[in-house]
Amino acid sequence: MSGPVIGRTTVSGAAGCTPVDRRAVEALLCLSGQTLSLLRQWAGSDPDCGVARALLALATGERWNDAVLKEQLVIAHRDASAVGEREASLVYGVFLHTHRQYRLTADHLVKHFDRWPADELAGLMMGAFFECGDAAYRAHGDALMERQAAMAGPESWPWMSWLASARAEQGRVREAHELAGRALALHPRSGVAAHALAHAEHELGAGRACTDFLDQWLREDPQAVQSRHLNWHAVLQSIACGDFPDARRRADTALAHTDVGMRAATNWRLLLAGQSPAGRSDPDQIRVLLAAPGGMAEVFHTFNLALALAVESATDDLHILARRSATDARPDYHEILAPVVQALAEITAGRPREAVNLLSSLGDKAERIGGVRVEREIIQDTLARALIDTGEHARAADLLHHRTTTRRHHTYENLLLATRVPAIMPGPR
Repeated sequence: MSGPVIGRTTVSGAAGCTPVDRRAVEALLCLSGQTLSLLRQWAGSDPDCGVARALLALATGERWNDAVLKEQLVIAHRDASAVGEREASLVYGVFLHTHRQYRLTADHLVKHFDRWPADELAGLMMGAFFECGDAAYRAHGDALMERQAAMAGPESWPWMSWLASARAEQGRVREAHELAGRALALHPRSGVAAHALAHAEHELGAGRACTDFLDQWLREDPQAVQSRHLNWHAVLQSIACGDFPDARRRADTALAHTDVGMRAATNWRLLLAGQSPAGRSDPDQIRVLLAAPGGMAEVFHTFNLALALAVESATDDLHILARRSATDARPDYHEILAPVVQALAEITAGRPREAVNLLSSLGDKAERIGGVRVEREIIQDTLARALIDTGEHARAADLLHHRTTTRRHHTYENLLLATRVPAIMPGPR
C-alpha cells in the first residue's frame, strides 16, 4: 500500500521533513495504540520538523498546560514556515484546534482545503465543524467533507473513513456501513472506520455480530486510542440483544473509573430496561467534577454528569443542577439542559408524568444537548420509559417504532416498552 497522502502528493514529498516517518503519520490516521510513541520518535529524531512537533501537540496537547502548548506550537510554526506555506498553514490549524478555537479552526480549514485539496493531515481537524455547536457550521463541514472525499478518490481510506462517520451521524446508516466496510477493506486498521462501523451497526441493531467484530479488531491493538470507547459500543450491542451479564462484565472490565459518562450512559440504559447496573460511580466524585472549573464548560459533558447523578438517584443534586442550568446565560443550557436534568430528577423521584411533559416539549431541540446520535438517543429512551410508566403505551411504541422495526436486535427497546409495576429505579447508596 502506498504511503498516506497530503493533497496529491505523498507525505514524504510534502511535509517538509526528510524523511517523514510514514509509520507515525499512518498510526495517527489510524488512531493506533502506537501513535504517541511513533510521533515522539519522529519529533525526537527530527527536532526541526515543525509538522512532527505540531502533530505531537495535536495528539497530546490536552495533557500540556497552555504555556507549554503555545511554546511548542510557536516553535513548530517557525520551523514549518521555513519549509513551505502548506506546512505553516497546517501547523496554524493545529494551533487553533488545540486551543479550542473551533470556529476559527473551521474557517481556516476552508481556506486550507481551497489551496491543498484532500490534505489528509488537515482532515484530522475536521471535527472542529462539529465542535462549534452551530448547525450552520456542521452543515458546512458535512459539505466540505463530501467534497474532499470526492477529490481524494476511492483509494483514500482516511477520507472514506471520515465520510463514513459523517454519514452515520446524518442517519444515512446504510451508506455509512458500506463506506466503513470499504475503508476497512483498504486498510483494516483504520480506527475511524471501525468506529463508524460501530455507529452504523448500533443503528442497525447488529448485536453479537458487532461485538465479535470489535473484539477481533481490538485484539490486534488493545491499546488503540479508541479502545475504551469501542468497548462501550460493544456494551451497547450486548444490551441491544439482551445479554445484560455480558454488558455489565464489559463495562466493569473495559471502562475506567474516570469514564464517568460512558459508565453512566451504560447504567442508565440498564436501569431504564429494568436491569441491575454495572459498577457505579461515586456520587462525591460526580459532585467534585461538577464543581470543577470545566464541570459546566460543555453542555454534553454536564449532561453526562447529570446521567451519573440519575443513576445514583441523587434527586436533590439533580434539582440543584437543573436550577443552575436554568439560570445559565447560554441558550443550550437554560433551554435544553435544564429541562432534561429536571426530567431526570422527576424520574428518580417517581414522578414520570412531569418528566413526560418536560421531555415532550423539547422535540427535535434535544439535539442541542450535544454528543452524537447514539449518545443523544438516551433522552428518547428516558421519554419512552416515562411514557410507559404513565400508561401511554401507544405514544411510547410510536416513539420507538423506527428502532423496533429497523434494528435486528431490539430486546432493549422491547424492555423499554414493557410495563413494570412499580417502575424499578435505584435507591441512593
